[in-house]
Amino acid sequence: MYRVFYKKSAIKDLRKLSKTEELKIRRIISDLEKNPRPNRCKKIKKYKDIYRIRTGNYRIIYSIVYDILTVEIFKIAQRKDVYKNL
Repeated sequence: MYRVFYKKSAIKDLRKLSKTEELKIRRIISDLEKNPRPNRCKKIKKYKDIYRIRTGNYRIIYSIVYDILTVEIFKIAQRKDVYKNL
């Protein structure tokens, strides 16, 4: 079982969303505890162990540390903005 951590910026991103979007995204993130690389995740090519999950118009950017079984959520934003300053 993996532990999920949020960066402060990801928490701010979550708070900006509507309640329905926030609940949907939190559900997806909680599923990462059991399986950090579900079928719908994609690896970001330029970076090592950084992945994204698409949910509607939003993307969840996260990294996996396999040695200590953790998932760190970096950014949650719309597709047009999520890759800026990554």
